[in-house]
Amino acid sequence: MTFAIEIEKKHVQKSERVKALEIHPTEPWILVSLYTGTVQIWNYQSQTVEKNYQVSESPVRSAKFIAREKSIVVGSDDHFIRVYNYTTEEKTKEFKAHDDYIRSLAVHPTLPYVLSSSDDMMIKLWDWEKDWACTQIFKGHNHYVMQVAFNPKENQTFTSVSLDCTMKMWNLSSSDPILELEAHSKGINCVDFLTCDDKQYLITGSDDHTAKVWDLQNQTCVQILEGHKNNISALAMHPELPALFTGSEDGTFSVWDATNYSLLNTQISELGRIWAIGFASLEGSHMLIIGCDEGMIIGKIVCSETPEED
Repeated sequence: MTFAIEIEKKHVQKSERVKALEIHPTEPWILVSLYTGTVQIWNYQSQTVEKNYQVSESPVRSAKFIAREKSIVVGSDDHFIRVYNYTTEEKTKEFKAHDDYIRSLAVHPTLPYVLSSSDDMMIKLWDWEKDWACTQIFKGHNHYVMQVAFNPKENQTFTSVSLDCTMKMWNLSSSDPILELEAHSKGINCVDFLTCDDKQYLITGSDDHTAKVWDLQNQTCVQILEGHKNNISALAMHPELPALFTGSEDGTFSVWDATNYSLLNTQISELGRIWAIGFASLEGSHMLIIGCDEGMIIGKIVCSETPEED
């Protein structure tokens, strides 16, 4: 049997450009980062905006829930990180974190740490139990650091990707990378981890219009995903289904079988370029959330198995 996925479009929410999405682990909330400098908490059950934060006059490119602290952490183009309690809506912390745009944030799953990456080519580690002190700086990239992500299997390590065409792996205890790969011929915008048959892989998406799957153990590219006609600007591995999603500045998103990397589906967003991809569950259904130039699409993922041809 082979695996198939269709996306039934359920809801289109028009807005300013959506640069990032984050799904709350228990509440029916999407944290939406907008180019206007606003962050919203959007309820995908009631399809309403529950909370609205005017963070900055500058674009917000990343915002994350810190659910165990009932907080959100936000990074913006004005170089500042801001923290809000989402119960009281009070701003609890604000500080200059970098010397250029903040591209990406990552929250450690158990420790009181947040990573930030920036156009100043640096990655910084912040400890909120030490009043958001910077406890480590990671240097090595020589262009904008577009995304950072903690390793879900070994969360003392994380990965970063940059417009310098490299992917690096780091250990929290060292300011020097433990692995570096010249991964693409043009800048890399996005990265995610994939685990299949107890083996771990990385997926990178690039301005060379391809995504690549990397065997971390052997440090080799095992698959190139081709078909997008412009930069790959977002990608995400589904947390439960064997499916990998890529989004592009060509305005399309594609679904790939994560077991054999075959292309399952490609659709046009109809809201312009795609900047973010997320997943949620609603009434027992798998939901796909896509952030675009002109708003957000929430679709239902419909899975089926089809017989293989002889």
